[in-house]
Formats: sequence, C-alpha cells, structure tokens
Amino acid sequence: MIALGLEGSANKLGVGLIEHSPDDGTPRILANIRHTFVSPPGEGFLPKDTARHHRSWVVHLVKQALDGAGVATKDLCCICYTKGPGMGAPLQAVAIAARSLSLLWGIKLIGVNHCVGHIEMGRAITRAENPIVLYVSGGNTQVIAYAEQRYRIFGEALDIAVGNCLDRFARTLEISNDPAPGYNIEQLAKKYGARDLPRHEQSLFALTVDLEATDLLIFLPKNAFADQFTAADLCFSLQETVFAMLVEITERAMAHVGSSQVLIVGGVGCNERLQEMMGLMAKERGGSVYATDERFCIDNGIMIAHAGLLAYRSGHRTALAESACTQRFRTDEVHVAWRD
Repeated sequence: MIALGLEGSANKLGVGLIEHSPDDGTPRILANIRHTFVSPPGEGFLPKDTARHHRSWVVHLVKQALDGAGVATKDLCCICYTKGPGMGAPLQAVAIAARSLSLLWGIKLIGVNHCVGHIEMGRAITRAENPIVLYVSGGNTQVIAYAEQRYRIFGEALDIAVGNCLDRFARTLEISNDPAPGYNIEQLAKKYGARDLPRHEQSLFALTVDLEATDLLIFLPKNAFADQFTAADLCFSLQETVFAMLVEITERAMAHVGSSQVLIVGGVGCNERLQEMMGLMAKERGGSVYATDERFCIDNGIMIAHAGLLAYRSGHRTALAESACTQRFRTDEVHVAWRD
C-alpha cells in the first residue's frame, strides 16, 4: 500500500511517498522532498505569497517524487493532504491540489490533522512506545499523552507558539529567514560561550519565567540593544528561558501519567539544545528522549502520507464534499482508530 502526502500548512511545501508492508504495516519511505518559501530578513511570510509559492511548486514536486521513487499513479491507494491546522490560504492551495489529483486519477482522498502527522511520524522513526509528546512548532506548542484512541492535550501555549516566538524574535533582530529563523537563532546562541558573563546575567529574561511568550517579545525591543549584549547573547538567553519552560511542563506531564519517555516533534524539535535540556531532565528521572532530525521534524509530506495511510487502513475516507481545510483543527479532535 502506497500513499502520496501533500503538506502546505505554512511556508514549507512537502510531498512524500510512503509504503506500508502488507504483513506488519512497517513503513518504508519512498520519497520525501520539500521546497520552502523564504521571505527577506525582518519580514514574515504572508499567506497570499505563501499560497502562490505552493501553487507554483506543487505539480513539480509531485512529479519529482513519483519519478524519483519509480511509482506510477496506479500504484497509489490514497492521496493524503493537510486538512489543518495552519494558515488559511496555503492550506487551501494544497487542498485544491489534492482534490484535483484525486479526481484526475480516481484515487481516494484522506484529510490529515497536521499535529497527528508529526506525532505518528515521530513514533514511526524513533520506535517510541507510548511517550509523552512535546509538540513544538511555529503554530503549535502542546504537551500531549495518548489515551483511549485520542491524543490528549495536557498543556498548550496560551498566546503564541514557541516557534512563532522565535520567528518574531528573529524578525526583530533582522536575522535571516534562510534556511529558517529558528535554525539561525540556534547557531547564534552557540556563539554565546565566547563571552564570560556573570552567572546572574546568563539569562536576560530570568525574571520572566512565569510570563507568556508575548511578554518576552514585549520585553525584548526595550532592552535588546543595550551596548553590553550581542545578538548571540540574546539568542542564547531566549532559548535557555523558553526551553526551560518546556522542560518543566513536560516533566510535570511525565510525573502525572507515570511515563519514562519523551518524544519531541515539530519544527523546533530539531533544536539540539532543546533535545539536550530535555535529555538531562529525562535522565534524572531514569527515562529517555526520542527525537528526529530536520528531515522529519520540519513540516514534510511524508508525515502526512504516513498518518493518512494509517487512517486509510483503519477504514477512514474523506468524501469530496467534506474535503475542505480548516485553520483550527485540534489534536484531540482526531479519532486515532489505528491504535488500541
């Protein structure tokens, strides 16, 4: 069974092909390609421009994926697309492409929850059994645990997601968006160690631990450009403070459900410092951390293909009349019929 997956909920357009073994359902990745809309430094990506990018590239990427994998359209059992959540115009562009291909090729359509796609791809790659999930990306920050065929949300960002906080932080400092603002913040933060600041200055935001992400951004413009601090200092400080918050709330969830495993998914999840901090916490609890690299953490088509094929095999289908997309599609709305 082979599925085609289309992802385009934000500025990354991904196309993936995955095959599930007919014997035990073991996934095999056949293609996983991506093209990113990159805006100039100091600017975000507008929905209309991002949607235009997706419309321009989707046919090319689908052809590239099929040709590269040696897969014919007759080999596909379903076409999977991101139903939501995400940015409206980019979601619509990809949903229209998926519907068009479904009608053109006469292949079943499967709408996929973007968040569930991240979780299922992370589980498949890392072999984590039943972990607490930290889902941290540009549009979502959630701590999740599985129970009774639902991914239950234990906690989530109150204002903006951590990835969005990093993106806006990068725009304030006019850090490049290529390849991604979060990645460039991570690289700048690594340069912080060259300076020997007093202990009490190692977190510029030490007093804001209990505030929301927007409070950090409000604090930043008023204080960021003091002569004694460099961009590297600020990037290091933001990472340490925000990631400490994530580690603390994840540890609380682990204690609550008695779990010893943490799975980090989402675009911010490939940050090595976040993985390191989470690993230290888990080790102290006798647990372990599971994470993937940028091929699977960052938005991609293969995660949509995988989650869609799991749903397809459990009997789910998306009728053409119900194949709209939505900007708000909560993780815990999905019936996870493929798990016990």
